[in-house]
Amino acid sequence: MIPVILGAARFQLQTFRHHPECLMSMLLVPFQTVVFMSLVRHADRPDLTGYAILAPAVIAVMMMAILESGELISRDRGLGTFEALLALPVSIPTVVLVRTGVVTVVSLLAIVESWLTASLLFGATVEVAHLGVFLATLLATAIGVAGAATAMSATFILSRSARTFQNSISYPILLLGGAFVPVDLLPGWLQPLSRVVFLSWSTDLLRDSLNPAPVTAVAGRLAMVILLGGAMFAVGLWIYRVILRRVRTTGEVSFA
Repeated sequence: MIPVILGAARFQLQTFRHHPECLMSMLLVPFQTVVFMSLVRHADRPDLTGYAILAPAVIAVMMMAILESGELISRDRGLGTFEALLALPVSIPTVVLVRTGVVTVVSLLAIVESWLTASLLFGATVEVAHLGVFLATLLATAIGVAGAATAMSATFILSRSARTFQNSISYPILLLGGAFVPVDLLPGWLQPLSRVVFLSWSTDLLRDSLNPAPVTAVAGRLAMVILLGGAMFAVGLWIYRVILRRVRTTGEVSFA
């Protein structure tokens, strides 16, 4: 099992090298940082500098997860390797979870990108007041993103065009997840809906960790990130089980 997991991680890293377009979301981070920082400076709101730096990074992490979770299914179909996954000694969701985990870890470098862009181009410096909370939230977010990406990849097996679903779901998740603005600033009727999106708990905690004020209910909020991300992963496992039973019965693996 361990060799298969290591092989899946190595395969995903090689995919980045042979398909650099997979990193497009990260290439956009400096440009998005310039836009957000310009808005903050124009509005004369230096207190929002941390928010302007976090937003492009969070967007990149989620976009990488959404796009790559669909592309890895489509790409494996194109390469003719998807059928071989059925013969592996580990389940397909495990392989997908490892690969989406690698994608998530790589995408976290977007935080460094946005921080450097704000520092070099705007001279902005943002200190993390609660570094432990910040790092713990990043870890919980990575777990949640990998679980959510695995769940989304399951739905892409049924679609011959994953991009339609990707384009439709990405911005609603980012909006409800508080990537653009804090959830508290969303319309009242949207706020309860945003609380079932794990990303909304992540973005709130990340922003709070930048402020000197004490961060409250850290354990409970981290638990919500992992719980909601884990719930999506559980749903993804169920979808995978149903779909794989169907394609094994009909023999239509490539045409499911």
